[in-house]
Parts: sequence; C-alpha cells; structure tokens
Amino acid sequence: MNTDQLRQVLSELDGKRAAAFQFTSAPECVVPNAMLLPDEADHMVKVTDGQHVFIIDAEKLVWIRIG
Repeated sequence: MNTDQLRQVLSELDGKRAAAFQFTSAPECVVPNAMLLPDEADHMVKVTDGQHVFIIDAEKLVWIRIG
C-alpha cells in the first residue's frame, strides 16, 4: 500500500471511531477518536486523537481496523 492509497482509506476517519494499526515489527497501535490530518508539505500520513499525532508508515503497515 502506498501513501495515497492509505490516505484514501483513512479519509473516513472523522473523530468518532477508533483506528488500530498493525505494523511489521511493532505492537498494535490503537488511536481512539482518530482523525486524518490534511496533507502537508512533508506528505506524511498523520492521524490524531486530538492530543497526539501519529505518523503512519504505509510501507510497514500490515493491516488497519476501523471501528
């Protein structure tokens, strides 16, 4: 999955649902009340819970659970 595909998948995050991310060599990362941040000059995929910003590496992502 590339960053454009990931951004499209995460575009439905509106702060009302949690998102869980599983990476190739890290424990599951759960973001409550997840919202996708708009694309910035660095073109990194960023998700926030309103308190923290999580940078998502599309190349190391194994799966995503939204719910």
